[in-house]
Amino acid sequence: CEMAAASCLPLLLLPWLVMASHSPPGCKIRITSKGLDLVEQEGLRFVEQELQNMTVSDLHGKEGQFHYNISQVKVTDLQLAHSNLHFQPQQHLFFNIRNASISLRFRRQLLYWFFYDIGSINASADGVRIHTVLQLAKDEAGRLKISNVTCNASIARMHAGFSGTLGKVYEFLSTFIVTAMRFLLSQQICPSLEHASLVLLNSLLDTVPVRNYVDEHIGIDYSLLRDPVISTDTLDLDFKGMFFPRARENQKLENHAVEPVIKETERMVYVAFSEYFFDSAMHAYFQAGVLAIELQGEKVPKDLDVLLRATFFGTIFMQSPAVDAPLRLVLQVSAPPRCTIKPSGTSVSVSAFLNISLVPQGQPPVQLSSMAMETKLSAKVFLRGKALRMQLDLRRFRIYSKQSALESLALFSLQAPLKTLLQLTIMPIINERTKKGVQIPLPEGMDFTKEVVTNHAGFLMVGADLHFSKGLREVIEKYRPVPTAPSAGPAEPSVDPHQL
Repeated sequence: CEMAAASCLPLLLLPWLVMASHSPPGCKIRITSKGLDLVEQEGLRFVEQELQNMTVSDLHGKEGQFHYNISQVKVTDLQLAHSNLHFQPQQHLFFNIRNASISLRFRRQLLYWFFYDIGSINASADGVRIHTVLQLAKDEAGRLKISNVTCNASIARMHAGFSGTLGKVYEFLSTFIVTAMRFLLSQQICPSLEHASLVLLNSLLDTVPVRNYVDEHIGIDYSLLRDPVISTDTLDLDFKGMFFPRARENQKLENHAVEPVIKETERMVYVAFSEYFFDSAMHAYFQAGVLAIELQGEKVPKDLDVLLRATFFGTIFMQSPAVDAPLRLVLQVSAPPRCTIKPSGTSVSVSAFLNISLVPQGQPPVQLSSMAMETKLSAKVFLRGKALRMQLDLRRFRIYSKQSALESLALFSLQAPLKTLLQLTIMPIINERTKKGVQIPLPEGMDFTKEVVTNHAGFLMVGADLHFSKGLREVIEKYRPVPTAPSAGPAEPSVDPHQL
């Protein structure tokens, strides 16, 4: 029995070990097939530009007394009539082009016996098929990258138009030259697309914010927790979504919140934020020591100043300082605020204490009262561009004495004026800090449109469509990697016609 129990123990612990290794995301993004259709349109333009600019190596050789050299090969026209980009489980995007055509123009140098001829040749490749599979993965920095490209290209037919004094010779050797050119062209398509994916498109993905500063106090970690999960209709990305104080960037906060669950597929993109996302922001601000506000002298509203002096007149008289000494109010959050997200709305609970003192000139401050405060703020979360913003409003407010219940009763008259103080003085300061918002991890040049925010149990979700404010080419050219050292161009191949 003991042996059986020992053998069963690892099996019983396995589900718990799996759960422990699965860190829930603070932020989750889903891209749907509709979003991929938009990416396909912009991506197809990018592929056309890359193939039009691809470099085809020179071709030279001989056949008997016939010597030839073909150089300066340029793509003059490209027709990608039929293309398709779709998800391929588990971590792939499949890009397929079929029945495309490529028009070329190149320079010829031909020698046949004593006849020498130079000029240009127009050629066309028809029935071009390109099958490309892009594998997506999380790199060491937690950034989404294209980790591998599988490509296969073929050309069904190729034609060349010959003219000149050696027309009969061209007709005799056209098959040979066209076959060689088809071989060279088909061999160049995939390297061009692989470079476009692994270098250029990855430079675009480098524009996605992964770990950056929000303001002078806190930053955010948007690193991926795991490789993307791809189904036939969706691509899901799990981000850490954790804020941190800049003074302690390595500080971590355990995520015990509900994991966002996205089921919808009607919009192009969905972004979900759990309570942990907002809790970590408020925890980071608390750790940074900025959740405190001090008002002194003229900054204290006049009506509140008069009321406080009347309330604490006895204390002021007993302490015997100058009665006309300025008041100082210090409001400080006593614990990290907590966010609660329900289908009915989002709220933030804050516990704080308020110290009220007199500060006579040239004398030590005299504390009049230290009261505890409990407030509940309603939060409106919305999106502007790629910035997630929050507007807070005071909903409930309560103060009580930390010394005695009797003093708490005496403070009852301060409830309304202190609430007004918070609404008119403190809340605008807080909302000014949250006005900038925090960027959602999307590549540069891609923005949201038609955003709709919905609340769920433990998380809120933004559903939106996408549009490109900048083209892929524009962003890639801006961030194109600069070579560290000049590299030699590819050697000109000498194609043996008998190997074709």
